[in-house]
Amino acid sequence: DSSRLWRSVVEDVAKDYPEVTLEHMLVDNCAMQIVHNPCQFDVVLTENMFGDILSDEASMVAGSIGMLSSASLNEPSHGSAPDIAGKNIANPIATVLSAAMMLRYSLDLDQEAEAVENAVQKILKDGYRTVDIMSEGCTQVSTSEMGDLLVKALA
Repeated sequence: DSSRLWRSVVEDVAKDYPEVTLEHMLVDNCAMQIVHNPCQFDVVLTENMFGDILSDEASMVAGSIGMLSSASLNEPSHGSAPDIAGKNIANPIATVLSAAMMLRYSLDLDQEAEAVENAVQKILKDGYRTVDIMSEGCTQVSTSEMGDLLVKALA
């Protein structure tokens, strides 16, 4: 019943946005498509359980769960990660990009959102990485160092 309600509400809201293409997809097919051809997706809108599953899967396409922004109210980006709490090793990029989404879609501040996204791209292009996405030839930084680099890139 909740799935039928979800579909009905999404279809009703979609009528107000004719410039947005709405395509329904079963979650198992979506999971396969994310692995097979992730570039076909711009936004995936789903209920919380399926969203949690699909975002975890998509994170491996991007290299780490710490790389994917999301908009889910009343919880941190992609869960709480108690196993790394207090170690200063969490990747803050997903949360920073979620803030960019908020700027763009909730506050209609496109230039500010783009500045945040560009700062993330610059830091990654410059080779800075948290432990979860570390690769040879890059510089490993802590959570707080990554945050400082992002703030500096925004200035």
